[in-house]
Amino acid sequence: MAAIPAVGGNQSTTRSMALWLIWAVVIVAADQWTKELILRNYQWGEATTITNFFNIVRAHNTGAAFSFLSNAGGWQRWLFTGIGTVASLFIIWQLYKHPTQKLFCFALASVMGGAIGNVVDRLMHGYVVDFLDFHAMGWHFPAFNVADSAITVGAVCLIVDELLRARREA
Repeated sequence: MAAIPAVGGNQSTTRSMALWLIWAVVIVAADQWTKELILRNYQWGEATTITNFFNIVRAHNTGAAFSFLSNAGGWQRWLFTGIGTVASLFIIWQLYKHPTQKLFCFALASVMGGAIGNVVDRLMHGYVVDFLDFHAMGWHFPAFNVADSAITVGAVCLIVDELLRARREA
C-alpha cells in the first residue's frame, strides 16, 4: 500500500513555509502595533515634527496607494479587502510551490504581511492608518505605514529576483 504524502509536502517545504509565514506575521504585528500607538496618541490630522523633512502624522486612507479611490463612497473598502485577501491566498500557494527561492519567498512574505496589515485596518476601522510623513522643498510624499513599507520592499525584491533569474538564464 502506498504511503499518503503529508499535507504541505516534505519537511523542508514545511519548514520553509513556516519561516515565511512567521516573517509575514512579524510584519503584521509590527504594523498593527505602530498603528495602535498612533491611534492611541494622536487625533486625526495631528502631527509631530521630527525633522525638517519628516513628521509623524495620523492620517486615514480609505483608498489604496496614494489615496487612489479614497473618495469613492465606501465600496472600495470591500474591494481592497478582497484584493488583499485573494493576493494573500495566492502568495501562500506560491510560497508552497517555490520553497527554495529565498529572495522570491522573502519578497512574497513581505508583500503578504503588508497586505494583511492593511486588510486588518480596513476591517477594523474602514480605513488604513498612515503615519509616516516625508516632505522636502515643497514636495510632499503621501503618508504611509509599516505595511506599505513591507509591500514596497517586497515589490522591489520581486523585481531584483526576476532580474537575477533572467541574468542566470541568459
